[in-house]
Amino acid sequence: MSPGWCWKEVLVKQALRDEAAYFWRMHEAKQKFPSPDTLNLTGYLGSIEGDEEIPSELRGLKPGFHHPPSTTDYTVVYVTERAGQRLVLVFDGENVNELAFYFGLVPLAGVLVMLYLVAWIAYRQSRWAVSPIIKLSRAVHALDLENPDAAIFDPNAYRDHPNQEVSALADALYRFAQRINEFVNRERVFTRDASHELRSPLTVIKIAANMLLSEQELSIPMKRSVERIKRSATDMEELVGAFLLLARESEQGLSREPVCVNALVKEEIERASVLLAGKPIDVKSTEDVRLIVDTSEKVLSILIGNLIRNAFSYTDEGRVTVHVGNSFVRIEDSGIGIPKQEVESVFKPFHQGHAKRRGGFGVGLTIVRRLSERFNWPVHIESQPEIGTRVTVTFPVAQIEPMAHTA
Repeated sequence: MSPGWCWKEVLVKQALRDEAAYFWRMHEAKQKFPSPDTLNLTGYLGSIEGDEEIPSELRGLKPGFHHPPSTTDYTVVYVTERAGQRLVLVFDGENVNELAFYFGLVPLAGVLVMLYLVAWIAYRQSRWAVSPIIKLSRAVHALDLENPDAAIFDPNAYRDHPNQEVSALADALYRFAQRINEFVNRERVFTRDASHELRSPLTVIKIAANMLLSEQELSIPMKRSVERIKRSATDMEELVGAFLLLARESEQGLSREPVCVNALVKEEIERASVLLAGKPIDVKSTEDVRLIVDTSEKVLSILIGNLIRNAFSYTDEGRVTVHVGNSFVRIEDSGIGIPKQEVESVFKPFHQGHAKRRGGFGVGLTIVRRLSERFNWPVHIESQPEIGTRVTVTFPVAQIEPMAHTA
């Protein structure tokens, strides 16, 4: 018997009980009331002692339900007895599957189709309503902040959309792109003006300092003061260049070329040597490999130069070692060091630590951190007070060449 028969059997048995009860009630009222005879239900009435009127295969069945062998799964025989007579009802379920298909599966399939159609129409309607938002989001994602084009958010293209929120969103994005464009233009104008207006007076100061230093009658204390002015003007010029570089949104306009880190380290040590001012410091430059980084030489010079100048400024005696290794540059000094709780704070703007030194602006390491994050050059600081500081800059994408050994 198939699993689908279980629920059908309950219904069929109940129907046979009702049919038998109805027949006996009518038979008692009318002795010649005919036995049931329909397409699916056949009734046989005979005596209990001699039931010749009942087919031989159904004779001898006890009262109750029976499932005789049949070509279908739904043949049920129901036997009842009353007043010496036996009623055999045979339900032939040959058409039950067809009836179940037409009155069960077909309506169910129709309901499912209707649900699918409603869902599909709702999906199309929602997609039609949401598609402009998706289009706007893609436009925002593709917006070039260096040259923002407000036309891609043209609100006129969404004026006729029935969803007023879409039109309002497009209009807001259009105005937003226009404001970004104005900001970018102002930033470019400022960068251009700052580059000229700030560097020009610094150049004049440096020239004047050189002229003063050429005077033979200038006393030694005065020469030291003029050298300090010249050094500060140079530092300020470097600082202006770093700020202008960081003000750009991207690296567009920066020249990129293979830069030899080894040579740049030696140049920066030479440039920063004026900070030693006769201090008993042993400066060493060591190298294991020849390190080549594809970047702007100016950018790399600002980053390494700041670290070297920091080491010179905060070391009164001892040593400063700059080591070029496998994909890294390590600057180690025996200076005053940094307390553990201040290591992360040194990257904050205008932080000069527990021992401020003259000539600094407190933004050197801030510039180093911003450049390291921008160009993916991780910077790691280890330091102990009164022992020294070690700063390591890693270059994940760098070309490493062996050192050329001379005989």
